[in-house]
Formats: sequence, C-alpha cells, structure tokens
Amino acid sequence: MLAAQPVFAQDPTGMSLDDLIPEEAVENPEEWASDPEAEISPETDETPLQPDTPMTEMPSLTVEWPDDLDLPPLERLEPDVDVRFADTDLPPLPELPDATLVKVGSDLVLAFPNDTQNFSVREEFIGRFRSLSTVADLSNGEENIAQLAARARADQELLDEMLRVYGYYDAQVIRTVGGLRPGQDTADTDPVVRFDIIPGPRYRFGAIDLGNLDAAPDYPMLRSVFEIETGDPVSSDKIVEEQLDLDMALGENGYPFAEIGEADLLIDHSETRGDLTLPVEPKGKYRFGEVVSSDPDFLSGRHLASIARFEAGDIFQRSLELDLRRAITATGLVSSVSVTPREVQPPSGAEPGVVALDVAMTKAPLRTIAGAVGYGSEEGFRIAASWEHRNFFPPEGSLKFRGIAGTREQLAGITFRKNNFGGRDKILTLDAYASTIDSDAFDARTAAFVATYERTSNLLFQKPLSWSAGFEAIATSERPAAVNGVVQPRQTFFVGALPVSALLDSTDDLLNPKEGFRIGGRLSPEISRSNGTESFYLRGQFDASYYQSVTDKVVVAGRTRFASIPGTDLANIAPSRRLYAGGGSSVRGYGFQEIGPRDVLGEPSGGRSLVEFSLEARVQTGFMDGAVSVVPFVDAGSVGRGTTPDFDEIKFGAGLGIRYDTGFGPIRVDVGVPLNPGPNDNPVAVYVSLGQAF
Repeated sequence: MLAAQPVFAQDPTGMSLDDLIPEEAVENPEEWASDPEAEISPETDETPLQPDTPMTEMPSLTVEWPDDLDLPPLERLEPDVDVRFADTDLPPLPELPDATLVKVGSDLVLAFPNDTQNFSVREEFIGRFRSLSTVADLSNGEENIAQLAARARADQELLDEMLRVYGYYDAQVIRTVGGLRPGQDTADTDPVVRFDIIPGPRYRFGAIDLGNLDAAPDYPMLRSVFEIETGDPVSSDKIVEEQLDLDMALGENGYPFAEIGEADLLIDHSETRGDLTLPVEPKGKYRFGEVVSSDPDFLSGRHLASIARFEAGDIFQRSLELDLRRAITATGLVSSVSVTPREVQPPSGAEPGVVALDVAMTKAPLRTIAGAVGYGSEEGFRIAASWEHRNFFPPEGSLKFRGIAGTREQLAGITFRKNNFGGRDKILTLDAYASTIDSDAFDARTAAFVATYERTSNLLFQKPLSWSAGFEAIATSERPAAVNGVVQPRQTFFVGALPVSALLDSTDDLLNPKEGFRIGGRLSPEISRSNGTESFYLRGQFDASYYQSVTDKVVVAGRTRFASIPGTDLANIAPSRRLYAGGGSSVRGYGFQEIGPRDVLGEPSGGRSLVEFSLEARVQTGFMDGAVSVVPFVDAGSVGRGTTPDFDEIKFGAGLGIRYDTGFGPIRVDVGVPLNPGPNDNPVAVYVSLGQAF
C-alpha cells in the first residue's frame, strides 16, 4: 500500500507562518535577503534549500501495449424493413384554425383567418403580394427545396413589410417550406411554400400634425385635401397619396414656394395607434406676374406670355408653369428650357404676392435639311427634299424651300410659316408653288398661292378639336393623259377657293393610334373659269376612322370616306379638282387614281362622288422586340359621275402589310391585290411610306 504523501507546498510539520519567518528577516529584511547563507527554517534539522538545488526526478508510469490483441471484425447491419414511422396523421403544413387558403402560385399558398373584417384589405394585399413575390416568380417545374427556402425567407420579409404598410404592426407570419409527411421518401405533391398570416389589430392614426399649414389663407380647403383624420386606419400608401395630393393642391392654388418635409409616423404599440407628423411650410400665396426671357431678341418675354395659358394677375398654378415650359419646347427652337418663379412682391395680409417667371433657354439648331423617299408600283418613285430656317423672321417665323422629283410629279415651292400667330397653337401659312403632275388620269401644270390659318395638333399637344380656314388661287393647264401616243389639247382653268375644315380626335396617339376615333369634314366653295365659262360648285368631304385594341398585341382599325361635288357639270371642273380613288392611302391593290369613270379612250376621268371603306388588323409580333407588326387588310371604293356614290362599280382590294415601329412612327410596306380587277389593273400593287395607312 502506498501512504499518502503531502502535496508540494503543504506544511508537513504543522508550523505556522510566524514560525517559518526568521527574526533577522523581520528586524533587518534587506540584510537578510542579501545573505545567501541565511536559513529559511532555523528550527528544522534539514539542510536549507538553495536556489540552485536540483529537483528530484518524478517516477515514470508506463503501460505496455499488448502485441497479441485480436479484435473481431465489424458486422454490417442490414436495414430492418419492418421499422416504420408512427402514423400520426400530421398535416404537412401548419394550419390556422378555420383558415382560408389562397393559392398565389403553383408552389405558393397564403393562409388567412376566416374573419375578413379583421383583415379587410385581403384582396388588395394578395394582388400586391402576387406581383412582388419571388416564390411566385419561379418557373413551374424548375424549383427545388433550396430555391424555395431562400426565396421564402425573402417573401416573409416582404409580407412583414407589407403588413406594416397596411397598419398591422403586431402581425405574425409563419413560414413553412416543403410538403413531406413523416415516413415518406417523397412528397405527395411538389414542394410548396406556405405562409400563415395572423394580422392582429390594425393600428389607427392618432394625432396629426401638418406643420405650419394652418398659416395658409386657404387652410380649410388645403386641410380637406389631406384626407387623413384621427381614427382612420394607418396606411403608408395613404400617407404618400395624401402628401402628393396636398403638394398638388398647394401648387395649383397659389403657393409656388411651398415645401413639404418627410413624413414621420410614431407608433405607440400600447395604444395601437400612430401619430403622424408632416412638416408643411406654405410660404405665402402669389399671383402670376410677367414672363421674362433670357434672350428677348430670340423669343421675347411678350411672345412667351402670348403662348402661356394664363394672364398676369391670375392665381399661380404649377401646372400652367409646366405647360408654358412644354409650349416653349414645342416651338422646336430650343434644346433646353427652364421656368423659375421669382418673387417680385411679397404677400401683404390677405393680398397675394406676385411672382415673375424667369425663362432660361438654350437655342437649338435652327436650320433643317430633310428628305423622304417613297415608292408605289403604280405611282413610281418619289423623292422629296427641303431646307428650312425655323426662326428666319423672329419670333417663330420660318422660311422653307421644298422640292419634289418623282416619276409622275415634280414641284418647287417656298413657304412662310408663323407659329403661335394670334394665339397659342395657331399657325399662319403662306405657300407658293409650281408643279407638274403626270398621272393616268391627267397631265397638269399648275401654279398656286395658298394661305391657311389653322389650329392643329402636334406631338406634344394632341388636340381634341383642330380646324383650318384658307384661301387658294390656282392657275392650271391640264389635259387628259396621252393614250397610245395621242396627245389631247390642254385646257386652262383659273380657280379660287375658300376651304374650311374641322377634325375631332379622341385617339391615344397622333401617329399610331390604338384606341379612339377621328371624325373630320372639309368644305371648299370654289369658282372656276375656263374657256369663258364660269362655274360655282362646292367640294365636300367627310372622313371617319375608329381604332380598338382587341388584345395587348392586336388593334383593329376601320376607315370610311364620303365626298361629293354638287353645283356644276363634271366638264367644268378641272381634272385635278375631281374625285379619284385607288392607291396606297385609298383602295390598295389598285393604281393611283385608277378607280372610277373613264373617258372614251379608257383613261380615268374622275367623278363628282366618292365612297371608300377600309378595315385592317395590326398584329404585333415578337420579332425585333415587338417592333415588327403584320397587317392584313381589305379595302373598297367607288367613284361616280353624279353627286351621289355609285355602288354598282365598287372595287375591292386585299393584301398584307408589314410595319416597323421606329419609335417616332411606323414604316409601312403594303402589298395589295385587286379582287375584282378591270382590264387595265395590274395583278399586284406595292406601297412604301412612313406612317399608317390611316
């Protein structure tokens, strides 16, 4: 047996600490410490322990490893096919009591309590979540558990945020991913994500602080615009919506310098309410003053004021300020423009102040060279070119030279155009030209002067009503087209006309409409003198078109036209002033002006009445990112010698067109065939131009 040995630093003698300290160490510790012969324990018989005394070696312990150890090999255990998980009938997903399940996607389910009053925004909430969900965005059949789990976490954060947006700050969202039951190797169905939503109480607005809005003279009206009251359900969307409404109301009622800070919503969970603070500074009410131009010699402030939709002294409206900026841009004379309100007179009591509008402009290039190329199998080639200086006579007085060189038409002309003349969007045009036209119907050499005053639509301001009135003075020498080399004598006509027109337009696009209608009419009382015979007659025309989107990619368009010239015989009307049908903008499949009565030589002679119909489907394809469309069409038209349309000789054409959307307008290529051709009609006609057929 081994006796218990004292552990190192234990006292085997039972001495106290005072016994171990020598008296000399107490009386003179420094001398004692410096004496190497000093005894540590004078009362023991043992030799004093010196610092350099070696330590006694510790006994070693060894265990011999058996060399003849023989362990049996591990036995492989076979699976026990009789072992089964207990059938607990647990559902694969947790369920709320009496929950209503909504399938958002093929692998996404939302569960709500049946109490719809507790979550009255459920339908809106579901639609919004469906559009934002990352799980619902997964392609069916491509998802796996890892993808579902990652996206489910993101969707849970989305749901939490959406619930707070609607004022449910105590809501709970329980996320479950997968569909395995215990004991199954595979799920009964594909893995799904399920969110159980417990909305909890909906918070209400408490105190509402709108800063200094009550300092505005129109405070009652402005406060009524901000439609949030204490006790209303909290909604972040509502805050943003009402903030925008208030900002608009301030800008439209005379507060150009108003400022609205960032909304702050302080949530009180104990009271289930939110206190809203929206810092508003109205900064005074103002009226419009003068318009000040940065370049009076280019576009004067007086001219800019004439195209504004307000008068000096009117209450300031931000929309009218923006409208002036758009109107200046629409002139085409500036590359950039800014309009800045500037205080010139502060408000005084109940009297509004005055602001001037400072307009800063950068000139755009004022000279333009333009060209166009067209082709029709019956009309031949047509090349048009022009040079224009768009502010040759400031302000907004343009001068334009134009020319046409074509297989059947040549023209040279000069045009003066004054935009915004006498009012906003009103245009005065003076045009003089000389032309020759060699068609299958007639050969005409014409000199003309035309003056027009009109109000028309443009790309920035498409108007529901456009109108024009004008004067035409024409001298033309004309003869029927030559037949087999036989040239007929010319006849000179002097024509004066006073044309007027109007157009109602409800379409959604000026160049490529998809919805709406257009109804237009034109009347032109005319006097004509030829070979001593003076004739009075009226040229009238009615046009209507309708556009309807059937689907997102299909637009059906229809057009009709009626025209008549009562008042005189056909022979007293210059051939170029008569009515014709056929061509790319009329009845496709037939040559230009090829439909209608013919003379004794078989050439078109024109008529005094016209009727046309067109129907087409504009089908957008997936080619070139949807820029290419195919357009099947069918047209019909007839021209009669009398003043009422002749439906006995109606011609039909059909075909297929291609449209390429340039972003500015479509490029059109139509191929038409005549369905009931005459002996002089070609089997196919091709038309190329810019823009839709109608």
